[in-house]
Amino acid sequence: MLYEALTPREFLEFVASVRRMDAATATRRLESYSEAFRLGPELEEPIATLSNGTRQKVLIIAALLHAPPLLVLDEPLNSLDPRSVRIMKDVLQRYVASGGRGVLFSTHTMEVAEQLCHRVGILDRGALRGEGTLAALRARVEAGDASLEEIFLRLTEQDVGVRAAVDSLDDASV
Repeated sequence: MLYEALTPREFLEFVASVRRMDAATATRRLESYSEAFRLGPELEEPIATLSNGTRQKVLIIAALLHAPPLLVLDEPLNSLDPRSVRIMKDVLQRYVASGGRGVLFSTHTMEVAEQLCHRVGILDRGALRGEGTLAALRARVEAGDASLEEIFLRLTEQDVGVRAAVDSLDDASV
């Protein structure tokens, strides 16, 4: 949650203090992340005046700032520009590769999950329909090289419905 009356700098300093971070470490990380995500003058503007993408960057920095052993992120790439999406993907991969840390995130973008995740859990209306590596999920639905999107649709029994919906549009096309 962002406090809209604060500036991003004030908010991130607040987050660092709540996490009892050393001031020098917090400042160094805040500056590094701010530079990477190109938060220049926006650092000193009230959060209420920022775009959704800039707000998302502030939330991401707040999550990363104290380098927790487990990052829990909900749709972290929403509203980000392509450059920031790429930076975030690389940050997440390095975060895990550095050892002793993990990332748990939810996304509706199957391509992102397929690209970044070592393991995937497929939820449908609150129920876990499948979990494991992409290879294990492919084997489960007997789909040799299926994309995660196709696996999702099969496990949630939506694949036939999707085809029927698209076919029904044939009459509507010009």
